[in-house]
Amino acid sequence: MIKAYLALSVVAPAGDRIAAGGKRLEVRKWRPDRLPLRDLLIVQNRISLSSAGPTEDPDGVAVALVDVVRVREWQENDQDAAGAERWEPGWQAWELAKVRPLTGLVKAAARLRLYELRLDLAM
Repeated sequence: MIKAYLALSVVAPAGDRIAAGGKRLEVRKWRPDRLPLRDLLIVQNRISLSSAGPTEDPDGVAVALVDVVRVREWQENDQDAAGAERWEPGWQAWELAKVRPLTGLVKAAARLRLYELRLDLAM
């Protein structure tokens, strides 16, 4: 059954690490308009997207559903949980919970910020 999902794209291998439970924080410069975010679809893509371009990658893959339960200021001691090589002040840490990895290859376009995707996810 096709359903609408709110989606967030991440550059590989971050999506694989989220799906495997090894990345518990997603770090962004911005905060979502509302919380909590339930059943947020994580789409992994291979290219870094930005407003300066490119803004979309049609070759993304949906890898997991997660809940974002809290967003707070990113702290230096959060580096491991975010899978980050270095820490910078001024970023927001999105706390991920209830990670549900998807099975099979589910193609999904990757876009900037939060966006809607309509997919049939066999879970």
